[in-house]
Amino acid sequence: MSQPNLTLVTLGGAFGLQNVSPFCLKAEMLMTHMGLDYTMEIQQDPRKAPKGKLPYLLADGEVIADSELILEYLDNITQGGVYQGLSAKEHAMGLALSRLVDDHLYWLMVASRWLDEAWFPNVVEGFFHIVPKPFRGFVARGARKEVDQTLHLQGLGRHTRQEQEGFARRDLKALEDAVGSEGFLFGDEPCVFDYTIASSMAGVFDQQPPTWVTHVAEEFTGLKDYTERVQASVGVYGRESQASA
Repeated sequence: MSQPNLTLVTLGGAFGLQNVSPFCLKAEMLMTHMGLDYTMEIQQDPRKAPKGKLPYLLADGEVIADSELILEYLDNITQGGVYQGLSAKEHAMGLALSRLVDDHLYWLMVASRWLDEAWFPNVVEGFFHIVPKPFRGFVARGARKEVDQTLHLQGLGRHTRQEQEGFARRDLKALEDAVGSEGFLFGDEPCVFDYTIASSMAGVFDQQPPTWVTHVAEEFTGLKDYTERVQASVGVYGRESQASA
């Protein structure tokens, strides 16, 4: 069966990152690793995406919206290629770590960008530069209220900055302990779950200027080294300076 025509639609860059969304970067890393023939398109307004978020994949007219659903679709068209070689236990451990990254640490990263008064001007310019300047601040503050409400409902937004730093530090320590000092999560070759972790950590380590999450993460040099190994292994980097390396 021939491969469908694949187009990965992503958010694009900001804050010194060639792709500001870890979910978009994860899909790009995996598709490159698998040697799939695909093109990329930038959609700077997530509201125009099918589910109001990015990435989404176009596959011969079919729309797959959500990075995890993209992985499942790619696994299906490659006859198990996404999770190939992983034992049931490794798959379970990788999925659990992915949930830690995507559903907990990610929201701390969001808080460090959107809810830090000193950092928020970077959000205004990085995410809302497509809005005419007279309206930019107004639109950005409206979006910030939604983010604040979301974080409050999620739970992390109810905590003090010091408490949030504690959550982040425990998450990062667990990740550093899981990835080890050499190789990758489950051997000498990276797998899909390495891309989940590294795509998020690349955004944390390489965003400019750094947020308070970045400063906490710098304590974990083993995790930083691991993030570099994963990016180098696939030739896809989070930072703009090596976007085409």
